[in-house]
Amino acid sequence: MTATRPLVVTMGDPAGIGGEIALMAWTRRDGATPPFAMLDDPARLEAIARRIGLAVPVAPITEVSDVARVFPRGLPVLPVSLAAAVEPGRPDPRNAPAVIEAIDRAIDLARTGKIAAMVTNPINKAVLYAAGFRHPGHTEYLADRAGLRTAPVMMLASPALRVVPVTIHLALREAVGALTTASIIHCGRVTAAALMRDFAIPLPVIAVAGLNPHAGEDGHLGREEIEIVAPAVAQLRAEGIAAHGPAPADTLFHARARAGYDAVLCMYHDQALIPLKTIDFDSGVNVTLGLPFVRTSPDHGTAYDIAGTGRANPASLIAAIALASTLGAHRLAAPALA
Repeated sequence: MTATRPLVVTMGDPAGIGGEIALMAWTRRDGATPPFAMLDDPARLEAIARRIGLAVPVAPITEVSDVARVFPRGLPVLPVSLAAAVEPGRPDPRNAPAVIEAIDRAIDLARTGKIAAMVTNPINKAVLYAAGFRHPGHTEYLADRAGLRTAPVMMLASPALRVVPVTIHLALREAVGALTTASIIHCGRVTAAALMRDFAIPLPVIAVAGLNPHAGEDGHLGREEIEIVAPAVAQLRAEGIAAHGPAPADTLFHARARAGYDAVLCMYHDQALIPLKTIDFDSGVNVTLGLPFVRTSPDHGTAYDIAGTGRANPASLIAAIALASTLGAHRLAAPALA
């Protein structure tokens, strides 16, 4: 299923690979590719295309309603003006306002229902901080602009596996200290709702990983499973969510185990991302759950070291665009599902 409304892709950091992977994504389109527009500087995209030898007609547009008509013959671009010339691999804080403008316009288009979903190219938070950006990252900014009262949840998804880290960008020692029953319950609730609404899974099954080796070995290798994780699983089950665990993480990710659930709640960052990137390194997608609109992103960074060389792999962006279209279509088909 694909969305009937177009998608927009934000520029990300202009000095990174966002522009070239978007151009590559357009060149690799086929009949199943959902139409998308870039929120970007047309002159920048034309310069990238020349630099890496891609024959992509860049087609500035004024309305997203023009995307479907323009997309077969060129890459539609909703213009965003940059303040400074771009040199690949060399970020410039003077262009930070344009990066934020692209995100803001995508949010506004999504919230007003003019697009089915937004896809965000990677940003450099340090560059945005230098320009006055006051949020920890993309996700927190989106949540603030959406007026959320509860924290959104990060999912990493591929065709073979969906994982949700309960704690994210923390040192391992800090992640263990930050893990709470309440945070696991929150992630479980948001994940179950998203699996039903956006992924169209009527009765999702969620596996919950333990924190310690062998899920604590009945308390002999740690008591977090007994005192923190198991109570969260019990509460989720009491609410009618098919949650199971805590399970030993070393047995959760082989093919036979993956057939038994729709997503895994993982206790810390690498417990989630190592199996996902091992199984499908190139096509993993970052999905933000709990927003009032669909947002996906490629599961990689700005890649300054290869920006402007044509060596970037667009697979994750292509997957992010395809998944955003599918999730957007599901949400349009079931707007009232909680």
